[in-house]
Parts: sequence; C-alpha cells; structure tokens
Amino acid sequence: MASPQDIANRVPITVALMLATLMNTLDSTIANVALPHIQGSVSAAQDEIVWVLTSYIVATAIMTPLSGWLALKIGRKQMFVWSVAGFTVASMLCGMATNLPEIVIFRLLQGIAGASLMPLSQTTLLDIWPSGRLQRVMAVWSAAVVMGPIVGPVLGGYLTESLSWRWVFYINLPVGILALFFIITFMSGSHVGGERPFDFLGFAGLALFIGGFQLVVDRGPGRDWFDSAEVWTEALLSGGGLYVFIVQSMTTRHPFFAGALLRDRNFIATVMFNMVTGILLFATSAMLPSFMQNLLGYSALQSGVASMTRGVGAFLSFIFIPFLVSRVGARPVLLLGLCLSASALWQMSRFDLSMTAGPIMVAGLVQGLGMGCLFSPLQVLAYATLPPQLRGEGAVVSTIARSLGSSAGISMIQALVIHKTEVAHTVLAAHITVTDPVVKWALPSFMSLTSPTGLRLLDLEVTRQAAMIAYDVVFSGMAVATILAAPVLLILRSPKGPVELEVLPD
Repeated sequence: MASPQDIANRVPITVALMLATLMNTLDSTIANVALPHIQGSVSAAQDEIVWVLTSYIVATAIMTPLSGWLALKIGRKQMFVWSVAGFTVASMLCGMATNLPEIVIFRLLQGIAGASLMPLSQTTLLDIWPSGRLQRVMAVWSAAVVMGPIVGPVLGGYLTESLSWRWVFYINLPVGILALFFIITFMSGSHVGGERPFDFLGFAGLALFIGGFQLVVDRGPGRDWFDSAEVWTEALLSGGGLYVFIVQSMTTRHPFFAGALLRDRNFIATVMFNMVTGILLFATSAMLPSFMQNLLGYSALQSGVASMTRGVGAFLSFIFIPFLVSRVGARPVLLLGLCLSASALWQMSRFDLSMTAGPIMVAGLVQGLGMGCLFSPLQVLAYATLPPQLRGEGAVVSTIARSLGSSAGISMIQALVIHKTEVAHTVLAAHITVTDPVVKWALPSFMSLTSPTGLRLLDLEVTRQAAMIAYDVVFSGMAVATILAAPVLLILRSPKGPVELEVLPD
C-alpha cells in the first residue's frame, strides 16, 4: 500500500513516472532512424549494426521479470532511483561510444536499467491513486507509453539530420535528470518488502525463453529463419527455457509468478489484448517509415512528420476515453477501438505509389484514435478483479506480453512483406515480354528491354510495384486479424459499481 507521503505527493510522483516511462519507450524506437548513421560512424557491417537494437531488446526482456522481486527486496524508491540513474548514464555513454562493441555494451546496460520502469510505474500509480480517478490517471500514463514509439522516429530523424546520431541518446539526459529529481524529492522510501522466496530456476528458465525468443524473432528475418543454424540454436534454447519454467512453476511451492494470475480471466484476457495492441502499434509503426522512405522517397524526417497524426489521434482518445468508459462501459469502448484500428488498417491496404501524404495522415489519425480506445481501458480492466498484492506481478506479465507481441509482430510482418514481394514480383515479371507491343508502348525510353541498363531499371520498378502490392496485402490481413480479436471481449468483466471520474488537480 502507498504511504501517506506518496498519496500527498501523487501529482509530482505521477509526473516523474510519466517522464521515466516516456524516456524508456522513446528509446525503443528513436535509434531506428539513426541506425544507418551509427553504422557509418562505427564502421559496422549490416548484420553487425542490428545488435545496437537487439542488445537493448534482449536485456529489457530478460530483466523485466526480475524487476518486481528487486523492488520488493531493496524498496520501490531505491529501485526507481537506480533504474532512472542507470538508464540516464547509459544513454550518455551510448552517445559517447566510438566503436561497435562500446555502443552494444552501453545499449545492454540501458536495457537492464530501464526494464523495471514501465511495470513499476504502473504498479505505483495503482497504489497512490483512488479507484475513482484511475480511468483518467491511466489514460494520462498510457499517453506516455503510446507516444514514445510514435514520436521516436520523428524526433530521431530530426536530431540525426540537424545535429548528429549521438543526440538521439543525449536527449535522455535532461528527461532522466528531471525524473530523478522528482523521485528523490517526493517519493517516500517505503515499500521495502519482506522475505519472499526467489525461484532462481524458474527465473533462469523464463529468462532463457524470453531471450531466445527475442533473438529468434529479431535475427530470423535476416538469417532466412530456420535455414540458419543460429536461429535453430536460439529456438531450441528458448523452447528448453519455456519447458523448465512451466515444469518448475507447476511443481515448486513458491513459483516465480503466482498461480492466481492464471485463474483471473480478466487478467488473462487483457494480457491477450496487450499482445494484440503490441502487434498493432509497433508493427505498423515499424512498417510505415520503411514504406515511405523506400517506396515513396521520403526522408527520415518527412516520414516521421507524416506519422505524427497517429499521436494526435491517441491524445484525443486519452482526453475523451475516461468519460466514454464511465457512460457505456469498457467493453464497448474496446470494441470501438478494434473497429477504428481495423478501419485504419483497411485504409492502409488501399495505399498506392502515386498518393500524397494525405491518406497516410488520415489513416494514422484513425489508428491513433483506435489505439487510445484500446490501451487506456485495458490498464484498468487488467486489475479490476486482481488482488492488490498481485498487481506488481501482473504489471510485469503484461509488460512481457506486450513486448513479446510487438517483437513477434514486427518480425512476422516484415517476413510477410518480403515473401509477398517475391510472389508479386514473380507474377508481374511473367507478364512482361519483349514482344508485347503494349509493354513497348508503356515503358519509358530509358527502360529499353534490349539493353542491360534498361532491364535493371525495369527490374527495380517491378520490385517497387511488387513491394506496394505486398504492403497492401499485409495491411488488409492485419485488418482482418484485428476484427477476429473481438471475441476475446466476451471474457472481460467490468469493475463492479459505477466508475467515478475526477479531474486531476492542477
């Protein structure tokens, strides 16, 4: 339970938690657009530079399950102080790195330090705010979670083009210092927990499963999946870790996660939805900048600006969703979020190579509205029927599910785009013949079918058209998958009694 000091200072504590969460989620995507610049600066090969991203993801995934136990042992305030300070220092070191091993090690430290920020922030907010205000508070906190991946590419592109890639890491310094000041000043030193047994074998199995899974989905597309011995090794290690974790959880007296979590249908349903929202948000956010830069010729900054409407839609949702939930309930709002998200994806399936940025911005706005309808109610429903003593573990499990869903979604979607591009290229190329008069008439002069240069240019254009077809097919498939997630709503139960909504104090 929260101390009187934390309850009295809940507004500045909430500000600190939002800053820490935004810093953490922002860093998961801000480095993506700067990756080519980092590669040239540290003289890394294409298959080596991806470890700048992989090291951060794997470290975060492995350390997230440990965050709740560590907070219990050393105290929540101490955990926040060490996490925010460690993340800020590691960010500074990333910006100062001069070679690939250095930046990979510092990104690893970033992931280790930042893993606890999201689940602990969520648990703290649930403790310091009364249930009547949770809808509004969780909406505000959700804005920080959702805005990080949305603003990241824009901010990263601007900093990289205007200053240098090092500033995508230096930008964390003022945010981290401000968050650290608020935490030290306003948060009490309570919440030091007792003697909870630690399941080392269960944690080892879970860490091996998560780390191996993250490596499979992250490295698989670039290694031709299971044609690679590396991917097979990572998959076998991941499967072995999962087996150890399940057996240990079923046989030990004190498992790593309480079995009561699996018996709460609300919590299980929201975990499933967290995986869906992870795929919707992160996979689309990862696909669209690549689509705009590679097929439409946008710069990193231009593609980021075109994606900004998704953030506008999310913010509009976070303003109105608490009032909407109080009047019609959480499940109808979640259904509205699914419909809006599916509608946005269906609009994206109608994209073409001759369009302006308008359709991208409209679809992004609709998707942002949909994501706001999904994300905020889930954070309240997840704990509506969960005992308070299980909130910490529940927040950790929800974070892991969202992380695994987003990682798997990004890799699967990218693999699908590559596969569909190859299929479409084969079909299109089969209809182009030298003797076809229509082809001769339609092709520009520099794409002559009788010269090697012309054939290469023609092949590039066919590949471009095939990629556009692939994106449209994948977007339409994601729209259908979003609608198919609707039956999960039948499992959810709304909290008993009316939901009181109060405006946050100034």
